[in-house]
Amino acid sequence: MSRLDFLKQKAPENYVAGLGRGATGFTTRSDLGPAREGPSAEQIQDALAKRAAALGAAPPTAYGATSKKPEEENDDDDRFQDPENETGLFAHGMYDREDDEADRIYQDVDEKMDRRRKQRRLVFPFPVISPSIWMNLFVYQYKFDGTDYRHIPSSTYREAREKQEQEEYDRKNPKISEQFADLKRSLRTLTEDDWANLPDPGDLTGKNRRTKQNAKQRFYAVPDSVLAGARESTQFETSVQDDGAATSTDQKDGTVTNFASIGAARNKVLQVRMDQAAQADAGTGTATNIDPKGYLTSLANTELKASEVEIGDIKRVRVLMESVIKTNPKHAPGWIAIARLEEIAGRIVAARKLIAQGCEQCPKSEDVWLENIRLNDNHNAKIIAANAIKNNERSTRLWIEAANLESDRRAKKRVLRQALDHIPQSVAIWKEAVNLEEDETDARLMLAKATEIIPLSVELWLALARLETQENAQGVLNKARKANPTSYEIWIAAAKLQEQMGQFSKINVMNRAIKALAKENAMLKREEWITQAEKCEEEGYPLTCGAIVRETLGWSLDEDDDRKEIFKDDAKASIARGRYETARAIYAYALRVFPTSRALWLAAADLERTHGSKDALWHLLEKAVEACPQSEVLWLQLAREKWHAGHVDDARRVLAKAFNQNPNNEANNEEIWLAAVKLEADAGQVSQARDLLATARQEAPTERVWYKSAAYERQLGNIDVALDLVLQGLTSTVVNGKETRFPRSAKLWMIKGQIYEDKGMIPQARESYAQGTRACPKSVPLWLLAARLEEKAGVIIRARSVLDRARLQNPRNPELWLESIRIERRASPTNPAQAKILMAKAKQECPKSGRLWSEDIWYLQPRTQRKPLSLEAIKQVDNDPILFVTVARIFWGERKLDKAASWFEKAIVLDSDLGDTWAWYLKFLAQHGTEEKREEVISRCVAVEPRHGEIWQQVRKDPKNAQLSIEEVLKKVVAELQ
Repeated sequence: MSRLDFLKQKAPENYVAGLGRGATGFTTRSDLGPAREGPSAEQIQDALAKRAAALGAAPPTAYGATSKKPEEENDDDDRFQDPENETGLFAHGMYDREDDEADRIYQDVDEKMDRRRKQRRLVFPFPVISPSIWMNLFVYQYKFDGTDYRHIPSSTYREAREKQEQEEYDRKNPKISEQFADLKRSLRTLTEDDWANLPDPGDLTGKNRRTKQNAKQRFYAVPDSVLAGARESTQFETSVQDDGAATSTDQKDGTVTNFASIGAARNKVLQVRMDQAAQADAGTGTATNIDPKGYLTSLANTELKASEVEIGDIKRVRVLMESVIKTNPKHAPGWIAIARLEEIAGRIVAARKLIAQGCEQCPKSEDVWLENIRLNDNHNAKIIAANAIKNNERSTRLWIEAANLESDRRAKKRVLRQALDHIPQSVAIWKEAVNLEEDETDARLMLAKATEIIPLSVELWLALARLETQENAQGVLNKARKANPTSYEIWIAAAKLQEQMGQFSKINVMNRAIKALAKENAMLKREEWITQAEKCEEEGYPLTCGAIVRETLGWSLDEDDDRKEIFKDDAKASIARGRYETARAIYAYALRVFPTSRALWLAAADLERTHGSKDALWHLLEKAVEACPQSEVLWLQLAREKWHAGHVDDARRVLAKAFNQNPNNEANNEEIWLAAVKLEADAGQVSQARDLLATARQEAPTERVWYKSAAYERQLGNIDVALDLVLQGLTSTVVNGKETRFPRSAKLWMIKGQIYEDKGMIPQARESYAQGTRACPKSVPLWLLAARLEEKAGVIIRARSVLDRARLQNPRNPELWLESIRIERRASPTNPAQAKILMAKAKQECPKSGRLWSEDIWYLQPRTQRKPLSLEAIKQVDNDPILFVTVARIFWGERKLDKAASWFEKAIVLDSDLGDTWAWYLKFLAQHGTEEKREEVISRCVAVEPRHGEIWQQVRKDPKNAQLSIEEVLKKVVAELQ
């Protein structure tokens, strides 16, 4: 039994638990009496003596050693004495068999450790030494130092030997600290100069060695554009372009990789693939169709590439297909599928054999025969086609395929004529046969025969009408109309024929067509009629296009419907598709329904101005002013077009008619009066312009008339007259119970302050601006003029105060914040800290202001932070032309010219009325554009006539530039840009 079962063994004689640790007996609740005392010392000694006598040995002591002589015991007392208990554990005589066993175990351990020490190679550097050799070494050592090692105790000799060997090892293998001990001691003699003149340590880490090794093998990073170009040169790709994207993915120079744009493009490609997959799931290509019996998954529309198919997949699919054709050998798609599988696997012979078996099993299946024809060469394919036609004499597809296999035209005709003998009702075969005819007369005869056999085929009738003469074509179309009373194509073809013959105005074919189709309940939707009109325009039949729109545009629309907006949307859609005749016809119809709609007249005039002729535009505007005589906009547009064409007298007559048509309409007459003044001023008739303004102040005394009068005198240099007019305009007078002056006119207060500034009267200008801001606290330009006046005077503190009060009156206004930031930036150009603080506050109040973002990007941020901040700005601001211009300027600075031009174009498309955008674009083209491109931009800007822009308005409203043209103003703004 194992010693681990000691709990089941009987306790030793005189055993007391814990006695070896110095414990005594104790009593527990489970005990039935007092604990017994341990044996006394005398009892233990008697027990040991008895045991020794029984064994025939002396009484044992610690570690199993026998009793020693008195002198040896005295020698060992100090060595074996317990430091904490001088008497020791065995002094009490408590020694039993287990202690004796423990002594033997310890003795064995000591002996084993002695043997291990003797075998250490550090102590004995030689492997094996016999006792005789050891004795010789002892004798030699005795002769050397006079010591007899044979009588020395082994332990003492061992310790001495180990010490000597350790010293020898340390001498041969000194530590690093001991090697440099003498050098360290000599460092005490160094002076401070010696320490200061110590040379730099050399490179002992192997760095230079690694550098030399790396220099032999240099690697250069290949730009992403090179890798992309190498990849795209050998494959097709689908490019996805997002015009409204905030960033560009074009990396032609290979210096920067826009990972955000690459991720966006990847999402676009993924979306396209998902859409294709969705269409496939709808049944348009790759969706799997399970037959009702559940035997086959059709592979008819699945295209696989051999490189994409693993061998294991082919084997698995082959087993499946073989099971299908064995289970249902009459199912044609199964044979087609397994034949295509073998074709993909490269086993064309096996594919032909299988599809031949399929033809035998499914002789009435067109698809199987066509697949068999496809898999074989031309000679075998003809034989297969002949067998296929024998089994399927009325198959149009097989007859056409058999004709296509023939290379000779006569053979093709022969096959198709045989096909017509078997299938005379096939339109496809008739069309193929007619296309093979080289003689027009033969083709006409065949079509005549075809229409007799198939009178319901509109295609054949129309083809016959195209081949006939114009006189005979009418008869053909009449026969076709009688045979097909529900066909709108025949009516449209008849209208086109009338237009070709020049008889379109004699007969309203489309009117008769609408009545006939409505009677037969075969009318198309109005959207479909517009599509047909656009097709006619594309084919070169504008009259037919207009007739279709005129007769069908109002179909199915009631008076309760918002017809005006519907017509405008239809016209815009046609314009977007480039069908201007259709849009012109839609506007013409809409104006007949709503002849007094100013919006429709303006839209039609814009179409003629953009895509029409001047005569057509003049004619349209003349009709517009007759229909809407109270619309000053139409009168002004007609006068402007006449004036731009150089017909100044005609423009004057137009304005005179406008005055006559609106004698007592003050609101309308204001625009007409000012247009007449501008006409005379541009023509150089100063006195006539003054007289017109004076009359206008009497007939139409509006705020704008007073302001234009003062501005015109200021342009002419009559400062005092202009100031007098301003003062009169600001003076409040009441005539007939009506206030005729304008003390709260912000523009009059502004021109008053500007006049004082021009005269150098700073206090009066300051007072004018102060009175103006009190009268018009919501006028932001007035506050800006007041702040700029203080800045010019050098009083920065007062300028700040003005802007602070302005922001209180106009919270969340980006222009006021921008002016405050610029004042701080100009006050301390080298330390823009205060400007940055104001910019942070401004962004909190106006986070959607592109002007603020542009100022921060271009003037308050280092060059390296411009592009990241511009990306953040584009995410924060949806669409802002000023921000787009800033992004374009950043790309311009990085020499990415294509991107810069793209962003300039985006800014112009977003807001073409911003003159600063045109100026920046022209400045860019002046350095990196062609002469043709610059002329194009200038002409586009002149056509648009921009009116807004920070620098544009400053240049345009300067009295010195009053007579400049749009082109001259544009070039002057380009010179002012910084």
